[in-house]
Amino acid sequence: MEKLESQVADRLTRYYIVALTLVAVLTVSGLFLVRRTINNLNHDSRVVNVAGRQRMLSQRLTKLAILQTEKIPTNDSVKIDSLLHVWKVSHEQLLRGRIKMESEFVVLKSDSIKNMYKNLEPVFQIMYKNFLIVDSPEASEDEKKIALQTILSTEPLFLSQMEAIVFQFDKESYGRIRILEQIEWILDVLTLLVLLAEGVLIFRPVVNTTRRIVRLLAASEDAVRVANKKLKISNAQLLRAQDDLVRSEEEKYQLQLAEDRVRAAAIIEGQEEERKRFALELHDGIGQMLTGLKLQAEKLKQMQFDDEKQRLRFDKLVTLIQDTIHTTRQVSFNLMPSVLSDFGLSAALNLLCAQTSELSGIKIKYEGIKDRIALARPMEIGLYRIAQEALNNAVKHAESDNIKIKLEQNANRIFLEIEDDGKGFLISNLKNKSGSFLTQNGIENIRTRTQLLNGEMKLISSVDAGTRLVINIPV
Repeated sequence: MEKLESQVADRLTRYYIVALTLVAVLTVSGLFLVRRTINNLNHDSRVVNVAGRQRMLSQRLTKLAILQTEKIPTNDSVKIDSLLHVWKVSHEQLLRGRIKMESEFVVLKSDSIKNMYKNLEPVFQIMYKNFLIVDSPEASEDEKKIALQTILSTEPLFLSQMEAIVFQFDKESYGRIRILEQIEWILDVLTLLVLLAEGVLIFRPVVNTTRRIVRLLAASEDAVRVANKKLKISNAQLLRAQDDLVRSEEEKYQLQLAEDRVRAAAIIEGQEEERKRFALELHDGIGQMLTGLKLQAEKLKQMQFDDEKQRLRFDKLVTLIQDTIHTTRQVSFNLMPSVLSDFGLSAALNLLCAQTSELSGIKIKYEGIKDRIALARPMEIGLYRIAQEALNNAVKHAESDNIKIKLEQNANRIFLEIEDDGKGFLISNLKNKSGSFLTQNGIENIRTRTQLLNGEMKLISSVDAGTRLVINIPV
């Protein structure tokens, strides 16, 4: 059934295309013929105008020749030579069959008219030569009168032949119009036949096929309606299943995210506890031992040395012990500053800026809260580690002259800002580790600590414009 309908549709489509093509060809052919005939008539009218102008010019030249020969005064300011030039140029163009009209050339297509112009050529040459004699200042009066008589005797022949040419143009134009009318009648009849065939062979089968298809559609409408109801039920069940699946995946993702955060928090907390323990071991163990060693060395230093070299060597030993104690205290402070637990985050950040500025030679200042604020121990450590990481990387990579750490509290949020005036970098190049004051590991560590504190991180930087890092933590 479907194959048969497809064959019928293909056949009707071919018929319809052929019919439309024929109608289009007939219509375009008629338009082309009409346009061509109009163009030819337009050319003929222009040639007729030129021929009429030639008759007028010959008569005017004859008039001027009579006036000039008889020396009769006239108000006509046109010279014979200018009119004679126009008359000759137009005649030569008509003789060649190509007439220049404004910006185009009109071509004579009639051989009979071309022959008539050739027959006119001797008459034109006789009149032209005699007009030259009349206009020549060197010719005598008798020669001019003889030339005038020749012009007067030849002009009727010239005018009659020009008139015959005009009548021939009119005859040929009328003949072309008659032929165009006949062709138009033929094209109209053919168009009507094509339209009739289109109605019988195309539209009638299309109407019958449409009626049959409408009956089939009406018969299948109930079945489609029942199928739609079943599809709606199945679709609703599918949507519920999809919602359950999405909800399950979301819960799984949130659970995985929570597990990752707990794991990261546990790792960081373990690191902080290990740092604290190691800092205490350095401070209370090795630090105390080094302090005792220093005290004993200072007591021995009071003794008299027989050899000056031994005394200098002992002085270097005391200085080395002092430097070792200072380094041990600095390492212990970096691992876990006691000022953080004793005096709070603001004091720890202030001291961090001062010590880093002293060691690096870069101007580093702390702004913001001066007094101690009540924060949970993990939040104090997290914010301090973020500031410490950002400051160390700024000192190493930013090539800046000034660094600022700012701590502020607004309502129930804590804002930590680290800003430098260094060379900056493109955020898009962060993964390439090129030119940034935050290495890839550094930014990941800061982002992880910020997420564990349920905060937000904002990084702003551009080349040669410095870098600004803002941490926003809810209290």
